[in-house]
Amino acid sequence: MTELIDEASQLFVGTYTRFPAVMVRGEGCRLWDMAGREYLDFLAGIAVCALGHCHPAVTAAIRRQAGELVHVSNLFYMQPQIELARLLIRHS
Repeated sequence: MTELIDEASQLFVGTYTRFPAVMVRGEGCRLWDMAGREYLDFLAGIAVCALGHCHPAVTAAIRRQAGELVHVSNLFYMQPQIELARLLIRHS
């Protein structure tokens, strides 16, 4: 693990301090590092994993959408984006 962390310090700009753990797996609100230690993910992947890691419905939706189109920019219209906006407005 420390070899990876040492290598990362040579590869990435040090704009912020990282925790000395290499995460390898996530499930729900839990993460595991290379040494097998379990953590609660209070950061939620910096807010992009609000539903947790590896939720079956989320991973199925990602697989389904990735098979068609991942992202093209907000300069174009995309049906899933419009459907999401409609749902968010309806439930807000």
